Amino acid sequence: MMKDIRAELEKRILVIDGAMGTMIQRYKLQEADYRGERFKDWHLDVKGNNDLLCITQPQIITAIHKEYLEAGADIIETNTFSSTSIAMADYEMQEFAYELNVAAAHCAKKAIEAFAVDSRQSTVNKFIAGSIGPLNKTLSLSPDVNNPGFRALTFDEAVAAYYEQVKGLVDGGVDLILIETIFDTLNAKAAIFAVKKYFKDAKKKELPVMISGTITDASGRTLSGQTLEAFYISVSHAKPLSIGLNCALGAAEMRPHIEELSQIANCYTSAYPNAGLPNAMGEYDEEPHQTAHFIEDWAKEGFVNIVGGCCGTTPPHIKHIADAVKGIVPRQLPVLEEAL
Repeated sequence: MMKDIRAELEKRILVIDGAMGTMIQRYKLQEADYRGERFKDWHLDVKGNNDLLCITQPQIITAIHKEYLEAGADIIETNTFSSTSIAMADYEMQEFAYELNVAAAHCAKKAIEAFAVDSRQSTVNKFIAGSIGPLNKTLSLSPDVNNPGFRALTFDEAVAAYYEQVKGLVDGGVDLILIETIFDTLNAKAAIFAVKKYFKDAKKKELPVMISGTITDASGRTLSGQTLEAFYISVSHAKPLSIGLNCALGAAEMRPHIEELSQIANCYTSAYPNAGLPNAMGEYDEEPHQTAHFIEDWAKEGFVNIVGGCCGTTPPHIKHIADAVKGIVPRQLPVLEEAL
């Protein structure tokens, strides 16, 4: 049975999961844990390569997914934020990019299967979003202060890396593609192009695409300098299932941007803020009930269709958010006039 996320979005506000990194930190894993048996003799340190855990410690990743499902998440994100050949080059693990994506999708599927057994339901309406991160190199900005025209990456190289990632996620069995934490719209365009190209080449029905940008400062712009409206217009040609914001801001700071987005987007809107802003130690202090209170307000105002948490959020945050938005009518898609 093909699960139809649009049918669910018509009925209710859906909940996406919280932070993966925050949860992995709680396991206090050491270098040997990251390496596992397979990479025990790897020539570089791999501690901190969280995506690698999908291969070396899949039971941990599956357990984290399951905690979020039990907290009320409808959508769980694969642990593939950095699973491209470009990002994996930091560990000289480019050759494992495809495998990482397949393994990550399998971890998420196992979590849903285990959740269905525990909750004694033959079918559960839970969705796996294949997480595509922003890359650790940018197409719009030069990494060299003395050479503003220099780029660490070409558009075609970004497309090729994203294409491989999309293939792995689809082969692994994801339900959605999530292009997230976008700070450079040109990187996002490469990801969109790769998604469209993959499904055309593979002659498969295109999976719904979620797009989530990141506002990085008080002026309401992305890192590459676009306003929210400009960002939306730049990626709307992808005809995404949803467009939204995540990361960088807590819910309090994100509110005006979510309100603006809800008025201009002709698709569903998503928002998964951090648990407030980080403290001096880089930790997040916002309590689950505080985050949920902000998001409940957005829901009542009719700003959102999909909500959840980013950095610093945990299953208790997601449980509070899920409880807070339960029964609130989802945002209705606006009828927008076509204009040049």
